[in-house]
Amino acid sequence: MQCPKCSAVMATETFETAAFARCGGCQGLWIGAQELQALRQMKGADTIDTGSHADGQRLNAKDDIDCPQCEVRLAKRVDVDQHHIWYEQCPQCQGVFLDAGEFRDLKDYNLVCYLRGLFAKERS
Repeated sequence: MQCPKCSAVMATETFETAAFARCGGCQGLWIGAQELQALRQMKGADTIDTGSHADGQRLNAKDDIDCPQCEVRLAKRVDVDQHHIWYEQCPQCQGVFLDAGEFRDLKDYNLVCYLRGLFAKERS
């Protein structure tokens, strides 16, 4: 599978029972919808996100990308609880692409994240 952001090869990995793919270039993550929910609940799963948050923010601007599995255009999404987290989701298989640092941010939801989300700009 190739990364939809930087075209590098994505390697399939697992954390406990949840499978995901990590980009060897930008360190972005491709995670199935069910696996994403499971990983968000698993203690220590934030360690799967090994990429730099700064690199992830730089690549966040590239958002007109295709699903690495279905090859359809990914829809632009904003996390319901943390409006500053923008990600892409496949309308067909429901898989999610998270730039480096975004999964750690999703896992680390707290009062500061809530307040930051109140002031986040709209995604176009």
